[in-house]
Amino acid sequence: MTKKKLRSQEWYGRTGKDGFIYRSWMKNQGFPHHLFEGDKPVIGICNTWSELTPCNAHFQDLAQALKRGIWEAGGFPLEFPVMSLGECSIKPTAMLFRNLASMDVEESIRANPMDGVILMCGCDKTTPSLVMGAASVDLPTLVISGGPMLVGRFKGKKIGTSDVWRFAEEYKLGKLSQEEFIEAEAAMSRSVGHCAPMGTASTMAAMVEALGLALPDNATIPAADSRRKVLAHMAGIRIVEMVNEDLKMSRVLTRKSFENAIMVNAALGGSTNFILHLTAIAKRIGVELDLTDFDHFSSKIPLIANVQPSGEHWVEDLFYAGGLPAVMKEIEKQLHTDVITVTGKSLAENIQKAECYDRNLIGTFEKPIKPDSGIAVLKGNLCPNGAVIKPSAATPQLLIHTGKAVVFEDIDDFKAKIDDPDLEIDELSVMVLKNVGPKGYPGMPEVGNMALPKKLLEKGVKDMVRISDGRMSGTGFGTVVLHISPESAIGGPLALVRNGDQIELNVPNRSLNLLISEEEFESRRAAFQPIKLPYERGYVNLFLDKVNQAHEGVDFDFLQGSSGSEVKRDSH
Repeated sequence: MTKKKLRSQEWYGRTGKDGFIYRSWMKNQGFPHHLFEGDKPVIGICNTWSELTPCNAHFQDLAQALKRGIWEAGGFPLEFPVMSLGECSIKPTAMLFRNLASMDVEESIRANPMDGVILMCGCDKTTPSLVMGAASVDLPTLVISGGPMLVGRFKGKKIGTSDVWRFAEEYKLGKLSQEEFIEAEAAMSRSVGHCAPMGTASTMAAMVEALGLALPDNATIPAADSRRKVLAHMAGIRIVEMVNEDLKMSRVLTRKSFENAIMVNAALGGSTNFILHLTAIAKRIGVELDLTDFDHFSSKIPLIANVQPSGEHWVEDLFYAGGLPAVMKEIEKQLHTDVITVTGKSLAENIQKAECYDRNLIGTFEKPIKPDSGIAVLKGNLCPNGAVIKPSAATPQLLIHTGKAVVFEDIDDFKAKIDDPDLEIDELSVMVLKNVGPKGYPGMPEVGNMALPKKLLEKGVKDMVRISDGRMSGTGFGTVVLHISPESAIGGPLALVRNGDQIELNVPNRSLNLLISEEEFESRRAAFQPIKLPYERGYVNLFLDKVNQAHEGVDFDFLQGSSGSEVKRDSH
């Protein structure tokens, strides 16, 4: 059988002037000529290493393990940087730049001489941005995540990112001093890696494993564990084999794969951000997916993994208990196990030997950690295009609730009023935050799990119904309704809510409604005045013009679909 010509030979296999130029400058790095002769696949290592992205700060070291595997398998590794999104540092929100990073990834892959790609992901938005960009090119592609950090220890207790919200409340109440607060900072972030609970970063790592884009155990091996480097080494070997097999992303990312990812996310109690990112990836690869799919497939699956914020433990503990393969094994009958994965094997083959070693961490389908998990999609006159809530992280008694609205017009209004002792609010109120959606902020920040008023915290109140058109950190928790679509900044119904209005939440019935007459609705709609959007030069201007709403994945309208890997013009 004739071996298929490598894509990289469109550059390095040229004769004459063009071949000279493509090869000569590469040789200044000490690469010998035989590496360019066409029998070694060029593997691009797409690296989001950055010291400004602490979750990914160990990626230079991890990349060396990838290269060892690629060399061993007969490949030619070439590492390249792309925009890195540090969730804890970037203002106003990393989500504003997810689409920009995806464009960087897409164009970097397409424009350069590579036959296959390894995506090095970790911090929240680095995973979807890289997968979105690579999906639009559709080369053989494999994902390696950075892994969760080791569980923190503070005053004799295990801690992780979910405790930030608890510490903040204790600090506000004077139960935690400034010195203790600073001590907790270092105690929590004590190793390389991303957040220790099933926040968005670990949810994204689980997503790519469930989709079939990563090797088994990618989601849970701790970043500091030497087995993370072993996994990277094996990923390096496997990507070379994938190029030889021409196993492209489009063969892995099928409708069945996306349904599997939704069910696995439910079993993990994963982040609500999962919805936005999986939807955007599906639209890039050409798979039809909408909000109803998330509710439908989530509703079939109970909470299997006992991991914060929906459970009690940490992702590190989940690895020791059997990892994601063991979780998937428990819902095997619900999954499409015939799908192909980057291993070249089916999902069924990948999890065939998976075992659970700790039933405190991994429940069974018959005896789950919690009966209800996943993501509930709400509809109603407040959210005609949908809104979402994570029941497993909410207070059960609040899942059916009617209360008066306490309205904050934007994030500045919230910050100015929330701890005002004269604020008219009690534990039965419904907190409403407007203008924190894709356009309104801009970028849809993680502010939906609003901090409770100090005067209610002092009374011992731990949770309230909170609704907004923004997002919530995957490490957050509470009875929090998010992603209301259409958003208030463009005249969505949320913009029409006034102080004192009655709002009815009914999660079992999947509804969220403002209890006013249709006539009053229309009167308010006619009087609505849109806020002034923060149009600026450059990228923010592009974002505001082209971004879709939450139910469509908050991607740019012009990026949906694939452009392939062909480059039709030469550079010389």
